[in-house]
Amino acid sequence: DIGDIIRGKDLYLGYDDEEKKQRKQLDDKLKNIYKKIHDDVTKNGAKDRNKDTTNNNELREDWWNANRQDVWKAITFLCTHDGASYITSNMWWWTKYELRLIITADVPSQETTSPMTRSPPILDYVPQILR
Repeated sequence: DIGDIIRGKDLYLGYDDEEKKQRKQLDDKLKNIYKKIHDDVTKNGAKDRNKDTTNNNELREDWWNANRQDVWKAITFLCTHDGASYITSNMWWWTKYELRLIITADVPSQETTSPMTRSPPILDYVPQILR
């Protein structure tokens, strides 16, 4: 799940060496990004409340808490009417099928609630193995 990956808590490491290598590269890139954010936030003498400087776990958690709504909006963009207009006609049936799966899973339909206004799932702190 995207929240686990951003926060560095994803349990999935891959099945083979290639996937594990790609996973390590992703984690290294995220560490580099958060190091830059950490350095930028603290460069002007700001109090450094994030003491974990190797993995920046606290900063990653704070970033996720501050930006999860925007990430959710980006993920659900294609479910909105305007976003759907960018989908080719060949994919339209597939999109309707996917939306039908979402509707049968007791998620409000596009007519009742726009995905952009719904809250993201609250499964952030449920262990991944239980989801």
